[in-house]
Amino acid sequence: MVIESINWMAGGPQGSGVDSASTIFGRACGYGGLYVFGRREYHSNIKTMHSYFLQRISKQPTLANISDVNLLAAFDAETVVRHIGEVVNEGGIIVDSRDLGTNVLKDIATFSEDYKIQIQAFMKENGVGETINDFLNYAKQKNIQIFAVPYMDLLKQIGEKLHIEKVSMLTKMINVLTIGVSFALLKYDRKLVEDAIKATFHEKIADMNIVAVDTAYEYAEKNFNVNDFKHKLEKMEIKEPRIFLTGNQAVAMGKVLGGCRVQTYYPITPAADESEYLESHEILKTRKGQEAIIVLQTEDEIAAVNSASGACLAGARAATSTSGPGFSLMAEGLGWAGNNEVPLVITFYQRGGPSTGQPTRHSQQDLRFAMHAAHGEFARIILASGDIEECFFDAAEVFNLAEKYQMPVIHLLDKGMANSSQTYPVFDYSKVKIDRGQIVGEKELEGKVYKRFQFTETGISPRAFLGTKNAVQWCSGDEHNESGNINEEPIIRRKMMDKRLKKLELVDKEVPLEMKINFFGDKDAENIVVSWGSPKGAIIEALNQLKDEGVSLGYIQARMIHPLPSTYLKRMLEGKKRIIDVEDNATAQLGGIITEHTAIKPTHYILKYTGRPMMTTEVYDAIKNILTDQAAERQVLILGA
Repeated sequence: MVIESINWMAGGPQGSGVDSASTIFGRACGYGGLYVFGRREYHSNIKTMHSYFLQRISKQPTLANISDVNLLAAFDAETVVRHIGEVVNEGGIIVDSRDLGTNVLKDIATFSEDYKIQIQAFMKENGVGETINDFLNYAKQKNIQIFAVPYMDLLKQIGEKLHIEKVSMLTKMINVLTIGVSFALLKYDRKLVEDAIKATFHEKIADMNIVAVDTAYEYAEKNFNVNDFKHKLEKMEIKEPRIFLTGNQAVAMGKVLGGCRVQTYYPITPAADESEYLESHEILKTRKGQEAIIVLQTEDEIAAVNSASGACLAGARAATSTSGPGFSLMAEGLGWAGNNEVPLVITFYQRGGPSTGQPTRHSQQDLRFAMHAAHGEFARIILASGDIEECFFDAAEVFNLAEKYQMPVIHLLDKGMANSSQTYPVFDYSKVKIDRGQIVGEKELEGKVYKRFQFTETGISPRAFLGTKNAVQWCSGDEHNESGNINEEPIIRRKMMDKRLKKLELVDKEVPLEMKINFFGDKDAENIVVSWGSPKGAIIEALNQLKDEGVSLGYIQARMIHPLPSTYLKRMLEGKKRIIDVEDNATAQLGGIITEHTAIKPTHYILKYTGRPMMTTEVYDAIKNILTDQAAERQVLILGA
């Protein structure tokens, strides 16, 4: 079923309040029982460059963004130019009346020369003049309504109400004015908007912003025929407790519930938001009283990964969180943890590379890097989440995997999930169980010689925390014997390498398939989609649309990438007419890994590497092109400003 939704976008210079406006908008919709899926896009500089936030609002849960915009709230002229092509027939554009005379090519300083070439081509092809007003007249030809708002006049009115003479002190409220106009056009309950403002700002600032939103709401009702605007948001009854959160927040919450009590990090986008959220909630209220999580900002990522390993050795559940460049610095520390069988968790948020690349943009380029980082061969687990709910539960589960199998676990995420926000029924926390694996204490070791790396049939040795009486142990970056003492004898080297690596066979055998793979759709379908990570939502929605059209498809979401459940994949992919690999990278990394392990090669690839996540719209079109034999073997998607 195609899910009906209203898609609202706010855009403007970074630092102009796009994020806070979108937070208010999403909360207000959530308070009214509506489901929200939000996506944040921002430039890598701190201020001035263009950023935007797209909120998809529906009466049913949605899983991804689509390319259509029903109402565009433009904080500046650049937003109009960049997104006018996304506004659909019978949509609307809210614009500052001061921007109408802006010369697009001469007055907007933040346009790159490359982008100006695109604009000139658009203007020539569509016969559009040089000003914003000309662009808006073009939009009117597509039956798009224009709502020009005199923001400065409204700010003067607000200043009079608040007894503030300098309008310059109020310009930050333009973002809230756009919210007031937006909700008036959407005919939404103003009380819910006020409640969202109160939840976003402290009392004094909230009161000022409520005056602003009320002023904008009243202006829109008086000056625009709001009933002529086709789209409307209606509140619904909320039948269960709900939560509205980002991917970063979901991971942080999952870690706390999973028993993480030490988190180390060095600031880097988009990973740092998770650690900062943990920092703001370091004191935890539990059934046992108050507990705390230590969040340690280190001098660099080398210190971060090694500090986390140290905390693990001392008995804490510990993790470090980073993105691509930071993970590069962690490589040797990861190898050290592998050599010493440390249950280290690394939360790895992928972003655009190589090098600094696109520091605030999305990608899935680091799968092979995560699999092979650090020199030498050692066991590690890679678990990749596909949506915000999985982020939460996986963030707890990775500690069980790390401690049970005594090896590093990389929780592989991406910017698309980190900076998306979504409404869910409150998660069932009872699903989270703690399994600390084979831990021995002082009493079990009385009268015994403790061997931290004792050879066993499974490869897993009894683990004692540092400082445990009767558990003398050594940890070294060098190869070692069962006690941890440096040893380079050939027989010991072979046995120790085999010990560590054979634990992967145990993981493959013991971990339930439902943790490693999700399957959606028809298992008997002759066409199968394979993917991993954040394309999940767009793929599921595309499959649902195709199902409505009578098309049968299956979709395999790979969650545990290493060790890969190759036996299952081979069984499910053999004999299929079309195998469609969908990934946000240029080289189809998962497709290549599947081929290596199963000797089965995908027949088609749908790839995206622009730095923007996949949308339902483009995934649907690409899959349909394949099924109707209108597509090349490799399709590259480019939607998103």
